[in-house]
Amino acid sequence: MKIISMSVGLLEANCYILYDENSKEAIIIDPGGDGEYILSKIEEEKLNVRYIVLTHGHFDHIGAVGFLKDKTGGLVAIHKLDAENLMNGYKNLSYSMGIEMKQTEADLLLEHGSVIEFGDVKCKIIHTPGHSEGSICILAPGIVFTGDTLFRGSIGRTDFPGGNYEVLLKSIAKNLLSLDDNTVVYPGHGLETTIAAEKEVNPFLEGLV
Repeated sequence: MKIISMSVGLLEANCYILYDENSKEAIIIDPGGDGEYILSKIEEEKLNVRYIVLTHGHFDHIGAVGFLKDKTGGLVAIHKLDAENLMNGYKNLSYSMGIEMKQTEADLLLEHGSVIEFGDVKCKIIHTPGHSEGSICILAPGIVFTGDTLFRGSIGRTDFPGGNYEVLLKSIAKNLLSLDDNTVVYPGHGLETTIAAEKEVNPFLEGLV
């Protein structure tokens, strides 16, 4: 299993391509913009994209979904509570930013415990509401992609529609801090970290450990 990471779009959200080295099957996580650049990485590695998986439905994480679905045929997967964001510029916040995006319906509605498979890799979906109602984290062996739920030294905003600070903290405490300390965290913005490091230094998590 290999990971390609890049910062894309207006807000430099982290997009990840996770793929199985043997089969070359892949998923794209949070293609928030710069679709041509993301596609060049896929073509460079000769990958077969099975799914485009979204940690939530805000514009900076979904901006290139339509383009990449057309180019790769990957199925669009998002939690059922954020699925409407793909078709609604007010909900995904693109209208408030003056951004036009191609509307793309979800192919697969995710829930807590859903499993995404590609090649020999299995990823488990963890529902972590708080930043948005349908925010998820994606758990693979030894790693977790946290979207805008947990960052290095911080947590996601909760002042957008559907956000809730108390709910976010409960999501993190129950679903992320219970992971193995050595689990590597790949967030939606910023640098990677580990569960152990966040337990030790993240000021928002004081009292949760």
